[in-house]
Amino acid sequence: QVQFVESGGGLVHPGGSLRLSCAASGSIFSIYVMGWYRQAPGKQRELVATIRTGGFAVYADSVKGRFTISRDNDLKSVYLRMNSLKPEDTAVYYCNRSPVVSDYWGQGTQVTVSS
Repeated sequence: QVQFVESGGGLVHPGGSLRLSCAASGSIFSIYVMGWYRQAPGKQRELVATIRTGGFAVYADSVKGRFTISRDNDLKSVYLRMNSLKPEDTAVYYCNRSPVVSDYWGQGTQVTVSS
């Protein structure tokens, strides 16, 4: 089964930027639609952005214009560039296929936006 390792989170002030990375295992990564998800304390996990194998991306309204998802199929990696961060972006961020096809999730990476 494909596994994911997320990294790049941290503590940032409002208005700041971060770039998250997700390294995937598996030989057929390039055909997957991939997504970044996030889960804030006390809330359900939500889909933030998706990207198709050819690079077509879709964003949640809450992050549109601020976040950019990208992928490198040769490196089996997905990235999330986050600009103009807000306190409400605070969450654990995960990558996974879209739609999710199993109950497997990586460990995620914590993003905290606070002054």
